[in-house]
Amino acid sequence: MKTIQLKHFFKATALALALSSSMATFAQPTDEVVALVDNSVILKSDLDQSIAEVKHQFETQKKPVPPEQFLKQQALDQLIIRQAQLEQVKRYNIKPNEKELNEAVLKVAAQSGGNSLEAFQQKLDAIAPGTYESLRNRIAEDLAINRLRQQMVMSRIKISDQDVENFLKTPQGQAALGNQVHVLHVRISGNNNVEKVAEQVKAALKDSNDIAAIDKKFTANGVKVESADTGFRNLSDIPSELAARVSPLQVGQTTDLIPVQDGIHILKLVDRKGADQKAIVPQYKARHILIQPSEVVSPENAKQQIDSIYNRLKAGEDFAVLAATFSNDPGSARDGGSLGWVNPGVMVPEFETQMKNTPVGQTSAPFQTQFGWHILQVTDTRQQDMTREYQERMARQILGERQFDAELDSWLREIRSNAFVEIKDPSLDRKKNK
Repeated sequence: MKTIQLKHFFKATALALALSSSMATFAQPTDEVVALVDNSVILKSDLDQSIAEVKHQFETQKKPVPPEQFLKQQALDQLIIRQAQLEQVKRYNIKPNEKELNEAVLKVAAQSGGNSLEAFQQKLDAIAPGTYESLRNRIAEDLAINRLRQQMVMSRIKISDQDVENFLKTPQGQAALGNQVHVLHVRISGNNNVEKVAEQVKAALKDSNDIAAIDKKFTANGVKVESADTGFRNLSDIPSELAARVSPLQVGQTTDLIPVQDGIHILKLVDRKGADQKAIVPQYKARHILIQPSEVVSPENAKQQIDSIYNRLKAGEDFAVLAATFSNDPGSARDGGSLGWVNPGVMVPEFETQMKNTPVGQTSAPFQTQFGWHILQVTDTRQQDMTREYQERMARQILGERQFDAELDSWLREIRSNAFVEIKDPSLDRKKNK
């Protein structure tokens, strides 16, 4: 989801880049305040650039450009919402790190044919002094807003275990899993006694898959029975209204009668099979000892402590006892340093590398991560089928993405209504121009 959101931001910054070549990025001496948002101001130069961006969006989508007054109001609304978010960014002190910011600027640079930050800066500043810094600040704001949205909106999304279970049973969920179904599809049509014959066909399907014989037996007296064996097909390849009927069926069951314009339809689920691919992952049963630098323990002393513990382990002392006595990880220390079974991707890269490279029964040499100094021991390994866990994770992601836009809109409306906004130009105030 984050990636999807970032794409939108990069489009916006790329648009700002395109506009930077045709307009100044600094406020002109004649600049004036058009609106107040909490503790910040929106200038006329900001509004002019936003109008150009909105106009560009309409043109890109090949939509008619609205009247100028509408454009001004829409552009100002966007600026107010953006500024309200930036006020929240300041409140929570959200800032992108330098590495993240440089990578984002490089992506924008690549869109314009640049291959380094230095060359990109020279190119932009040749247009107007300060253009590069202005764009960089814009991208930094976009990244901060994106992080704010993720934190605030995702906290509003609640997905229960039952929600996940229900989704996985739907045609959409089954299709996402790559599940296939083998279905018999029967249509009964005619002018007389169609429903009565359909009930008879449904009863016959309970005991037989011989659709040719069923067609022959019940096609008579103005009623026609036509059947098809669809074989194994992805649920996504079946019309959604029919897939919704098939999805909850157990193997051997038939649907209720489905009356539609061209007759009555009946579906029977002959067989079902899941995706062939299994998520088999290696797991490591590990324990560790952590020594963290602190206000009272210098980095040098932390290194000396971990080296001392390592020497005691080599001398034959018990790992669990030393972990319980010295480890700064209280959660695992209570259990002799045990981390239980660890899946790949859970630990920080330095820890995972050591874990993968330490043979069962062996103890690693001291190594450092962002949390401090570690010694780890791998006590067992296994191959674990994580298919169900991965399926549930995928379902949560899909459900989260479905809810994200609605929750985002709701959150944006809330921060807009809670922000202090004063529009200086009455002609731009929608409330006064209804």
